Amino acid sequence: MTLETRKWVTVLERLGYECFLVAGELEEPTRRTRCIEEAAFTHPEVADIQRQCFGHATRTRKLSKRIDESLVRIKDAIYRCQDKLKPDLWIAENCLTIPMHVPLGLALTEFLAETGLPCIAHHHDFHWERERFTCSAVSDYLHAAFPPKLPSVKHVVINSLAEDELSYRLGISSTLIPNVMNFERRPPRPSRRARTFRRDIGVGEDDWLILQPTRVVPRKQIEHAVELVKRLDDPRAQLVITHSTGDEGDEYAKHVKNFARMLGVPVKFVHQQMRPEWPESPARGRKKFYEIADAYACADLVTYPSGYEGFGNAFLEAIYYRRPIVCNRYSIYQTDIEPKGFQAVTMDGFVRDDTVRDARRAIEDAPYRREMVERNYRLGRQFFSYSVLKARLRALLTEFAGVHR
Repeated sequence: MTLETRKWVTVLERLGYECFLVAGELEEPTRRTRCIEEAAFTHPEVADIQRQCFGHATRTRKLSKRIDESLVRIKDAIYRCQDKLKPDLWIAENCLTIPMHVPLGLALTEFLAETGLPCIAHHHDFHWERERFTCSAVSDYLHAAFPPKLPSVKHVVINSLAEDELSYRLGISSTLIPNVMNFERRPPRPSRRARTFRRDIGVGEDDWLILQPTRVVPRKQIEHAVELVKRLDDPRAQLVITHSTGDEGDEYAKHVKNFARMLGVPVKFVHQQMRPEWPESPARGRKKFYEIADAYACADLVTYPSGYEGFGNAFLEAIYYRRPIVCNRYSIYQTDIEPKGFQAVTMDGFVRDDTVRDARRAIEDAPYRREMVERNYRLGRQFFSYSVLKARLRALLTEFAGVHR
């Protein structure tokens, strides 16, 4: 279950709903879960289909047939889940948004069209927001299902620009529900495990742990974090990157490593020491690993130089764990976050002199840092808390006859 799905489940259960999970991979099967193996991105047949869908302008008749056959198998499995679990409402978490699994999106769209069952399509990343989906052999499928325009489907987006684009491109109205954190519950004190994090990754107690808590993909623009550490010009500064490359290959990670080596900046890639996020991650045996909360607890500064984000979970996490953050003013930050009054060390596409100066102050000036992080936490609670999610979900669910309470 993804991070955002967990948040929605928590809030929906607080509202009195019983939640079931249908997925391609499950951490631990229960009576309220059902696994459809072919719904997984990593399924061999799906992975091969996806490779042929993008980067080409046309597709073969054989590929169309394979997509249709996969669609039918997945749709049959969805019908079995409906018969067994009998949910009153479906929530599609990004699977009707970004075409990471074309047969799944088509199967779910057909299922909803045939049954008329109500659905909330929770959108995070549209295909027009990702360069790798620009050249497509399946544009007809994208128009049909990513996202679908059905009377029983209500659309939820996580930022105002996506709300505007969805309306402009497809004439679809949507509800804006931002990503949230549980600001009503203050983060716990650093655990005993967190106290060994620095030692185990080779960062000294007196060093500056500068945390990049994201995947290593091009849109994160991690080379700016590397440059910032270089320009801080202090041997105590250590850049720590917590996540792996994900599904976008290793070329960018190689670039970051080479760039850091060229500038003489110490960078630690520690994803193998972090708790695996996905059930398909290889078993770690008895090896000790850390939570992302442990990394935040040890950080002196968080870097977030992304060029594009659907919202900005790492920004919210830094606010939640009360850590100063260096943030590029990407478009959603400018429209949906900055106007709320958050205080961050900012940059506009490149590291400026004042970025370096303010970052150093955020590390060294304790009263300044304390005032910054406490102000940000209060604003996070006001605008991006579970209470906000609860209110907006309650309003949305009342629009479905027979589903609201």
